[in-house]
Amino acid sequence: MTQTTQAAPVRKVDIWKPEVTCSRTPEGVLYVRPRQELGAYPGNLLERLEHWAEVTPDRAFMAQRDLSGKWLTLTYAQARAGARDVAQALLDRGLRVERPVAILSGNDLEHLQLGLGAMYAGIPYAPVSPAYSLISSDYGKLRYILGLLTPGLVFMADAAPFARAIEAAVAPGTEVVSELPVAPATDAVDRAFARVGPDTIAKILFTSGSTGLPKGVINTHRMLASNQQLIRQVLPFVAEEPPVLCDWLPWNHTFAGNHDVGFVLYNGGTYYIDEGRPTPAGMEATVRNLDDVRPNVFLNVPRGFEALLPFLRERPEFRRRFFSRLKIFYYAGASLSQPVWDELQQLAVETCGERILVFTGLGSTETGPAAMFPGDEIPMAGFVGFPAPGVELKLVPAGEKRAPAGDKRDPAGDKMEMRLRGPGITPGYWRQPELNAAMFDAEGFYRIGDALRLYDPADAGRGFVFDGRIAEDFKLATGTWVSVGPLRARFLAHCQPFAQEVVIAGHDRDDVTALIFPGVEACRGLCPELGGHAPVTEVVASLGVRAKFENLLRELALGTGGSSKRIARAILLDTPPSIDAHEVTDKGSLNQGAILRHRAELVEELYSVKPSNRIIKI
Repeated sequence: MTQTTQAAPVRKVDIWKPEVTCSRTPEGVLYVRPRQELGAYPGNLLERLEHWAEVTPDRAFMAQRDLSGKWLTLTYAQARAGARDVAQALLDRGLRVERPVAILSGNDLEHLQLGLGAMYAGIPYAPVSPAYSLISSDYGKLRYILGLLTPGLVFMADAAPFARAIEAAVAPGTEVVSELPVAPATDAVDRAFARVGPDTIAKILFTSGSTGLPKGVINTHRMLASNQQLIRQVLPFVAEEPPVLCDWLPWNHTFAGNHDVGFVLYNGGTYYIDEGRPTPAGMEATVRNLDDVRPNVFLNVPRGFEALLPFLRERPEFRRRFFSRLKIFYYAGASLSQPVWDELQQLAVETCGERILVFTGLGSTETGPAAMFPGDEIPMAGFVGFPAPGVELKLVPAGEKRAPAGDKRDPAGDKMEMRLRGPGITPGYWRQPELNAAMFDAEGFYRIGDALRLYDPADAGRGFVFDGRIAEDFKLATGTWVSVGPLRARFLAHCQPFAQEVVIAGHDRDDVTALIFPGVEACRGLCPELGGHAPVTEVVASLGVRAKFENLLRELALGTGGSSKRIARAILLDTPPSIDAHEVTDKGSLNQGAILRHRAELVEELYSVKPSNRIIKI
């Protein structure tokens, strides 16, 4: 970032000023609590729909382009009326908690109305990743999820693309529909709605399966409502300026389905469904939508920011409109790389003379998802800030020394396991009691599986930095711990855009090695002699690509000071991760363990005495 960019002011936005209290036990357990208490929140999330349908009945709640390209809007009053009619149809079918609704198709107005109607009726619904029906070839995950759910109704917006999946995975006798079920609302809807309270199950969200098969996370109304109240306190500007979003992220994930849709609903905003995607084929649609909408909050995963940059760079008029009322960039799912961060700010300053606040947080499907947020400054990549109002943080020494005593990262040298407690935490997993028994500790704190470290080892009040997943870490044969999360993040930041993803190996070995999923298009630029359509096998085997990665690994190893922080050997993979082999989730997250198991022969090859020709080593 240039000195001029750094000196530019940040666009004014009202955001919380986090303060915490900290206490540490003699055993080294650290408790961190926010000073700001969580405000009152409704016992039923749809009380907010009732509110806005009365206060702003004609305001657009949700919008989607129709086949002609025009925005089709659903007002708050229409959303409430439609949800009540859906609720009546579901009650008429005798659906109940044990026979919930499953939605197989993606984001659209019918999906929204069916979900709202189910919540009005007090019947749980489960949005299931469309990838399990449309991309999977064996339908294993879909069959597993529907077997766990036992739905009484299965819905998809268009029957034809789902026909094979329905035949393979839906139990005989289950009602399957592709038209929104509606019936004129009666007093039965009012009676059902009156019974919906904080402990009523609103939805069941399935984890992405990045550490195994998907788990059905119970989402109660207490979870959803308390999450939105704490987000409103973290970003209080939405009380005066309701959020306007243009969003493609899938509703079967907690970030979009809970956070983004709930963010708009709770605060009376408007949500424009983006049919685009952060892909070469999908970005034109996204840019057209952003140009129309001009959101005041831009939420995305890092890949979405990266894909947007060329359009901001090359289209000045679009860039001017995009920045015209934008208050914050908000990313989640992974770390935003520093080059992308810097260019976003540079373009903002060039366009409007101000930087735009870059914001993020830390949570999970089990936390609904909000748990931790920074303040108005993110001092470094991986900084996740502080527990939000209503959230208690507990850090427990993981039991092994991960760094020498006195290491500046952590004065005790222990990896610190993160645990959370609060009204936004799930009560458990759907019909998986064996998992529920292990997910909470004796004090009722949820074991999220992540590790944190202090940003300032001398002052816990300055916030926390993500320190990887506990389950991913391993020891080398020397007994040295490898902290996979930070190493992976450092590798990807250093190797972009030539590396898309990486899996770290080395359990009980002498050195750390890696299986690298290359950024194929960037790598093609390193071997122009092959032409623009050469097979991936030829690209990853080319001398130019191999030389580039050898240099990248050498640069990465400089000054690391130990075998646990450098990658000694690597293989460039020529086949993408498989959803059927559980190597990748539908949102693109890698299942590290599944890849290491499924590609065990490649891991053995990495450690062969006589390295093969495809091994890149330093």
